[in-house]
Amino acid sequence: MLLVFLMAISLSMDAFSLALVYGTLGMSKKNKILLSCIVGTYHFVMPLIGMLFGEFMLSLFHFNYDILVAIILSFIGIQMIVNSFKKDEEVYELKLPDLFLFGLAVSIDSLTLGITLPNFDVNKVLAPIMFALFSGLFTFIGLSIGNKIEKILGNVATIIGGIILTLIGIIFAL
Repeated sequence: MLLVFLMAISLSMDAFSLALVYGTLGMSKKNKILLSCIVGTYHFVMPLIGMLFGEFMLSLFHFNYDILVAIILSFIGIQMIVNSFKKDEEVYELKLPDLFLFGLAVSIDSLTLGITLPNFDVNKVLAPIMFALFSGLFTFIGLSIGNKIEKILGNVATIIGGIILTLIGIIFAL
């Protein structure tokens, strides 16, 4: 149980850190909850996919998942920077595809963990449930803190957040 708990915390940390940045967009509470649920759902489904298809998937797709994450994060970061110049005083509402891209970007690591999960002596059902709960909670907390930072720093926080996401994307590509 301790191992699953530690895995859930570690998987949730990237969702938390990126949610801090995303929170600077001044998201509505509805979008925070929706994004947290999307991230949690991805963190439930991806390890299951990893466990089910594990080696089979890796043999079919000789693909570096870091490149996919890099592209998604860079796209989101650049989009944040551009949107910060268009931002009015109203709350910025992200579109559903943006929310799903974010969820995918922060859950790729749970897919790869799912591939290795059968090698651990853990409950194969409880683990994805805990991953989902922790990542959803950490995402919501990160979004809320990021929103408070945005209120203090304004547009500068969104621009800095966009730059950080873009840099993280570039680092993933290297």
